[in-house]
Amino acid sequence: MRIRIGYMVAGILALGAALSGTSRQATAADLGLVTKAPVGTCTEIVFTCENGHQYPLCPRAVSVEGEVVTASLLTSRGGIHVRHVPMGVGYRYAGRGVWLDGFRENALLNFGKHHQVACSIAHS
Repeated sequence: MRIRIGYMVAGILALGAALSGTSRQATAADLGLVTKAPVGTCTEIVFTCENGHQYPLCPRAVSVEGEVVTASLLTSRGGIHVRHVPMGVGYRYAGRGVWLDGFRENALLNFGKHHQVACSIAHS
């Protein structure tokens, strides 16, 4: 019984410290990719990867804040429909057999479980 009360008090203190601390607010750049270009253009967000390829991201739907919600990722196999998956920090766009994990300008493009390529965003 004492242990449970001790854990409860420790949890309340930790929660209070977390809520009262001065942490910076998450910005849209931390949560997802932001675009100012109209929907359907493929030139603003281009992933330049270490394998020498470039993968443009063509927004299909954009939120009110300008965050890309759904898009087509253009690969050598054609366009792959990807959707934004909310995460605590960073962004993930996932589609059939491909997903893109990133934070700000850096990203990892995953083609299946065993093939990963480091990329950076080249805004035009």
